[in-house]
Amino acid sequence: MRFLLDREQREFARTLNTLLGAADTPAAVRSWAAGDPGPGRALWGKLADVGVFALAVPERHGGAGLHPVELALSFVELGRHAVPGPLVETVAAAALLGDPDGPGPTAAAPPGGLAADLLPGIAAGRSLVSLCLLSAEQPYALDADAADTVLVVEGDALRRAGSVGPVQRSADPARRLARPGPGPVLARGPRVRAAAERAAALAALATAAQSLGLGRALLDATVGHVRDRTQFGVPVGSFQAVKHRLADTLLGLEFAEPLVYAAALALARGAADDRTVPAAKVAAGEAAYAAARTALQLHGALGYTEEPALSLWIRKARALRDAWGTPAAHRARVLAP
Repeated sequence: MRFLLDREQREFARTLNTLLGAADTPAAVRSWAAGDPGPGRALWGKLADVGVFALAVPERHGGAGLHPVELALSFVELGRHAVPGPLVETVAAAALLGDPDGPGPTAAAPPGGLAADLLPGIAAGRSLVSLCLLSAEQPYALDADAADTVLVVEGDALRRAGSVGPVQRSADPARRLARPGPGPVLARGPRVRAAAERAAALAALATAAQSLGLGRALLDATVGHVRDRTQFGVPVGSFQAVKHRLADTLLGLEFAEPLVYAAALALARGAADDRTVPAAKVAAGEAAYAAARTALQLHGALGYTEEPALSLWIRKARALRDAWGTPAAHRARVLAP
């Protein structure tokens, strides 16, 4: 398969990269981890201004319609710059609520329907939504303490969490986890379950794209470091073992990239099977995790300290690898007969 981004898509990615490069994302990440979402929410507003969240919201609710390829492009840049917050969960919630075959309202839903209540705010960047597909393996909602709304799908029921438990420690301090409490059921039935599965596929794709961008950033930072650092009077990057490690990291990312965009294209065409998205999620998650391990090793002591911004990227890689399905779970789907 030969996949090439068109001029508008490349320009959109460059615009996002420029916008986020000019923002102080490390400061926003540290504030978010400390429980202050203010700088992160300001950054969300800028992302909404260029249309990132509108890519998951139907036109009738103020969005641009669902565009998986452009969403993947966006999340590569969001991962590259380690933007904090329930980004994946918010676009997954938008996909769930905007699904034409999705859940219908119940008496507990707001007047005009839950979609009309939440989707315009998501498109405009005003509403942060944490969507949790509750299970024994995944009992937590991401950033529920900072989200405006926490939606929970449990079995065939969609409900709004009425409260959230205390924030739990996470490998990535900027991924704040909490147990969602009970709340009113907004919809119930097989349509909820089916729409949640489709939203989970989009979430896995967005997480894979986020991992890809994160891995690219870690590789770029590591290459820059080994060029500048010298040992025995020569750059560390000139050592054969270092070159091999960097080459292996690059190959993993290069292999994952076409899988991510192939999965996005399949979702855009409505032709995604049970293997396309899981393959992308496994490849991108493992590649980003390998890039984090490479960065940790080749930066030496700098990789183990929290003061440099590099630590914010390194600590995110493992969390993204397991978010929205572990590698083992997605491999099982790829290998299923």
